[in-house]
Amino acid sequence: MTTPRRALILIDVQQQYFSGPLEVHYPPHQESLPMITRAVDAANAAGIPVAAVQHSAGEGAPVFAPGTRGFDLHPEIERRRTDAWKSVVKQYGSVYAGTDIAGWLRQHDVDTVTLVGYMTNNCVLASAVEAEFLGFATEVLSDATGAINLANDAGSADAKTVHTTLLALLHSNWAAVSTTDAWAEALSAGQSLSKSNLGNSAVAGTERLSVA
Repeated sequence: MTTPRRALILIDVQQQYFSGPLEVHYPPHQESLPMITRAVDAANAAGIPVAAVQHSAGEGAPVFAPGTRGFDLHPEIERRRTDAWKSVVKQYGSVYAGTDIAGWLRQHDVDTVTLVGYMTNNCVLASAVEAEFLGFATEVLSDATGAINLANDAGSADAKTVHTTLLALLHSNWAAVSTTDAWAEALSAGQSLSKSNLGNSAVAGTERLSVA
């Protein structure tokens, strides 16, 4: 098996997600942030490329406005930042849209991208889906990401339902979903993470429904 050539991308670990209406609720950010920093520490120790991405909604925007506290990276991320990290500001959900991240990854001969950060229901999902077209394998760390409660005219779902449902969806096609500890072990061993596929997930889903 070929050793994956990984990079770690920190998606929007910004202060905006730690309070207010966009506060991440599942897993609670009090639990997911330590897992994000564990992944950062493992990546720095392994010498793999790291990119820190921040979302910008533009000057004067009510959220994610440059120059405001909500735009800033969490201090636990800032204090781990090294000169080797790539810093990126994005305007869309996917980390690849309108940025040079794909080119940067290819310059570093990366074939596998590990995603941590926020939110599962927006930027993590969008990035994992776009990576398929770009030719990058994707890993998503389940305990180092998080979702919010959602409600609109189409329906509603609590943060746990949103997070767990989307991770099952991603693992069925677009990403290998893993815990941070399992990923760190795979990183140290130079191994890939296993993932399911749509066919096997469909069969397992049908079997589970029939039992229920």
